[in-house]
Amino acid sequence: MADAPLTLASGSTAPSLQPDGSLPSVLILNGPNLNMLGTRQPEVYGRETLADIETLCHAHAAALGLRVDFRQSNHEGELVTWIQQARLEQRAIIINAAAYTHTSVAILDALLAVALPTVEVHLSNIHQRDAFRHHSYVSKAAKGMICGFGSHGYILALDAVARLLAV
Repeated sequence: MADAPLTLASGSTAPSLQPDGSLPSVLILNGPNLNMLGTRQPEVYGRETLADIETLCHAHAAALGLRVDFRQSNHEGELVTWIQQARLEQRAIIINAAAYTHTSVAILDALLAVALPTVEVHLSNIHQRDAFRHHSYVSKAAKGMICGFGSHGYILALDAVARLLAV
């Protein structure tokens, strides 16, 4: 029964293969300063590194019948370019825009333009932090937001994407 589709906890099946036989790909984007995870404010963001989170994401995605393209940039324009390119290569986007969450209309516009299912994720609960962090431009383009669960938020986001893409 190797060809039977993976059944998710919800009872739906895992996303189907691409026309070329490959697994559906999800772009996971990480914004500024996330390359400093593990050393930057560990009391807020934890001690796991971005490489640790990437490893978790690859393993969990494979179990869901997905593959991930995991990227990080400190540059807004690079994030926008990757979002624009995603419309040709990806089935969904998971984004932790970090500080750009609260400031970037350009990232919002790019997400709206590609119209891919998008899940916003944050390591900390942005609603329990400084008032300026409570607003998210990204949320207007996202199917949902997951925040406050640390690195596990990425796992929850992958579960959400798998469900959104399930046939």
